[in-house]
Amino acid sequence: MRNIVFLILCSCCFASLSSLTLQTSAQDHAGAMDDPIWRYTTENPQGDWQATAFDDSQWEQGGGGFGTHGTPGARIGTTWNKPDIWLRRTVELQEVPEKAALYANHDEDAEIYINGTQVLSLSGYINGYQVFPLPDEAKQTLRGGKNLIAVHCHQTTGGQAIDVHVIDADNVPKLPKPKRSTTPYKSEMITTWGEQVTPENAWREYPRPQLARDNWRNLNGQWDYAITPREQMEQPKNWAGTILVPFALESRLSGVQRILTEDESLWYHLSFDAEPTPGKRTLLNFEAVDYRCDVFVNDKQVGSHTGGNVPFSFEVTDALKSGQNSIVVRVDDNTEEYQLRGKQSINPHGIFYTQVSGIWQTVWLEEVSSTYIADLKISTVAARGEITVSPTIVGGDDKTTVHVEVKDGEQIVGTASGQSAQQFILADAKLWSPSSPHLYDLRITLRDAAGKLVDSVATYTGIRDVGKKRDSQGDLRFTLNGETIFHWGPLDQGWWPDGLLTPPSDEGMLFDIQFLKDSGFNMIRKHIKVEPRRYYYHCDRLGMMVWQDQVSAGKNPPWTRLAPNPKDADWDDTNHQQFMVEFKAMIGELESHPSIVMWTPFNEAWGQHRTTEVGKWMAKRDPSRLVNIASGGNFWPVGDVVDEHAYPHPNFPLDRRDEYKDFVKVVGEFGGHGLPSEGHLWSNETTNWGYGGLPKDKAEYKERYKESIRRLAELKSRGIAAGVYTQTTDVEGEINGLLSYDRQVIKIPAAELKQIHELLFQ
Repeated sequence: MRNIVFLILCSCCFASLSSLTLQTSAQDHAGAMDDPIWRYTTENPQGDWQATAFDDSQWEQGGGGFGTHGTPGARIGTTWNKPDIWLRRTVELQEVPEKAALYANHDEDAEIYINGTQVLSLSGYINGYQVFPLPDEAKQTLRGGKNLIAVHCHQTTGGQAIDVHVIDADNVPKLPKPKRSTTPYKSEMITTWGEQVTPENAWREYPRPQLARDNWRNLNGQWDYAITPREQMEQPKNWAGTILVPFALESRLSGVQRILTEDESLWYHLSFDAEPTPGKRTLLNFEAVDYRCDVFVNDKQVGSHTGGNVPFSFEVTDALKSGQNSIVVRVDDNTEEYQLRGKQSINPHGIFYTQVSGIWQTVWLEEVSSTYIADLKISTVAARGEITVSPTIVGGDDKTTVHVEVKDGEQIVGTASGQSAQQFILADAKLWSPSSPHLYDLRITLRDAAGKLVDSVATYTGIRDVGKKRDSQGDLRFTLNGETIFHWGPLDQGWWPDGLLTPPSDEGMLFDIQFLKDSGFNMIRKHIKVEPRRYYYHCDRLGMMVWQDQVSAGKNPPWTRLAPNPKDADWDDTNHQQFMVEFKAMIGELESHPSIVMWTPFNEAWGQHRTTEVGKWMAKRDPSRLVNIASGGNFWPVGDVVDEHAYPHPNFPLDRRDEYKDFVKVVGEFGGHGLPSEGHLWSNETTNWGYGGLPKDKAEYKERYKESIRRLAELKSRGIAAGVYTQTTDVEGEINGLLSYDRQVIKIPAAELKQIHELLFQ
């Protein structure tokens, strides 16, 4: 079945028609004529749904046309991807045109009604729009004034779309660009953790484990929200309702499920009581806001931030007062173009998913002294048992003293004091590794010139070295603490059906990591997403190495993979600088985590630009880790790794091994074997997919998986140093996860996976 379009025309098509004017009725709550809104449902309605008196107030609302993006010629305002759709809209005619007709393109069967009477039945599909003149008896159903247009369309396979309108056959209109729908796809899927989320328990854990203080306050919960035109700069006078922070606007757990378009702004408001302590500073912390935001406390702007993936904070001491206070946050989110977005899309399909806007991680307050530790960088050298602690201090002077205490369990194994970085050499140091993820606890305190304690924070570290060395065949291998280690992990995208980019809870997030650990993986490739900081804390303590991707965006070059003479995309200085601002911020936030062993600036040529410049900067910025300059992307001789993607089974051009003799060779993605889990699908549409086609049953699925592992083991024997299997979980239409999207179906038990994976470590 070939893909074709059936669309619903916007009323702006009629702007040039002198004899015909359309207006959307008040019952549809629509705006101007050129922005028609339809009522629709994909569930078989009860009663005479096509009748003028039918109550459709409980139906969804969306702009035409309806269907799936990617259908050839489709003009899609609202995604429809189920077998059936029922549509209703009231239009108003100044007068009935002499040659009244329907203008339609359908895929597949459609029934069209005017004022309750069926006027057209269309079978199959057509290759474009056609004018369907109305016979006299059908024309009689139209009248001057309000008219109810009702449509039912049925789809069996392939691309789908539906669009139909009343026109004057002598004035066939030009189709306008559809207005984006503000309603995301609403799956019924929810995780067990999502079912338990309430405003009182939403993400209550301390969000910054590597710099922890006791005096903090969680601001997650119900906030007011409003959506205004982008040009509106004044705060809303009326709020649309409440939104559950820290879940993004588009997510189910937010309680809103509304798409923010590029011409709109999202506003948040929270009232809270506070009693600031004299002589103390108050910091307002945001773990992540997508994408650009302005923040106001008691109507005073305290700061702005651009970038949707990393934490930031503002000092709000001067804006706070005793008693009731207010926070207002204004957010803009363009989602596409050069804005770093990863897998988010305004057109979710295939490997791209529902966009995320606004606050999507914890918001919190903390109180600090006028002199305090703003940041910590912790580095280690395994061969010497060395720990170096480098604090960033705000408000101190040359008489401020830093004191560091290192503990192994309850035993103090090192102390030091001074004015700057402190270094320890631990005898018989216990090294961090996936098999023994030992962590040392640290307490860092500040004292002023009089010896008074002014700040105290808790942190931790694992002592380990990351490197590479040649084996007996001359191939480079990864090392950890000087010993060769094969990196074996999944592609992990960190998406959730109920929270989208936000895990429903810390417990749910931990479930994924623990499942992978139990399954015999020792590494996770965190794919073009920055997780909450607690994610890396869990990887640290459980012993999971992490390859951390930079979030992607922007203009792409031609994707030539490992072919010679690749090209870079041409990015201007402004967009490149913002890319680097966000890249530097991510590294600065995560660099003290022992679990992170490699940085990946680019994936599959997505936004790949100035590759050599970025790679050389990265290697200089953090020489303690490896650089995989472009996972599966266009290879440039910079960094440490050459990375091939191959689906469904792993492969690598080993006939060119001499070209790559100075680089560690890895298969950075493979697999993607799909298996649908009935009752646990994001959608029951026919576009659920996996690489290489779907197996006939679970036994074939397991055999495909085992065959991929056998091939990877053979590649390992020939010089491949790592493999990344796609992927941990299903994500929206992708059903190639080891777990279903809701984490309720484990397709291969962890113990069985671990046994299968033993072949890779023989």
